[in-house]
Amino acid sequence: MAESSSSTSEQERLLPIANVGRIMKQILPPNAKISKEAKETMQECVSEFIGFVTGEASEKCRKERRKTVNGDDVCWAMTALGFDDYAPPLKRYLERYREIEVNRANQNRAANTGENEMNDDNNLLFDKPQRDSAG
Repeated sequence: MAESSSSTSEQERLLPIANVGRIMKQILPPNAKISKEAKETMQECVSEFIGFVTGEASEKCRKERRKTVNGDDVCWAMTALGFDDYAPPLKRYLERYREIEVNRANQNRAANTGENEMNDDNNLLFDKPQRDSAG
């Protein structure tokens, strides 16, 4: 029984193997095959790497008395851990991601405002005959 629960917690710690395999296939030539052992090895490595970087970012947040790790913390951790070559492209990706999120929020806000204006116009249209007939 203990083996089962330790196996479950081990699987929860790892990135899903299907996702790992999909990422690996994107890099390799179309006719390349990937063994189960290669996927499992990569799964272990990327999961460990994510934990390593996240742990460093989390420690920074703890020292700053913050509870939430954000993208800037992850970029900082990459540099602090010696992955200097990866931090600038990651920072650019983070900036683009934030721009897209702001644009998406603005579009949603505009769509909601448009709906509210339409509802107000509809209410005026439907309320007007009642007001006219009442007076």
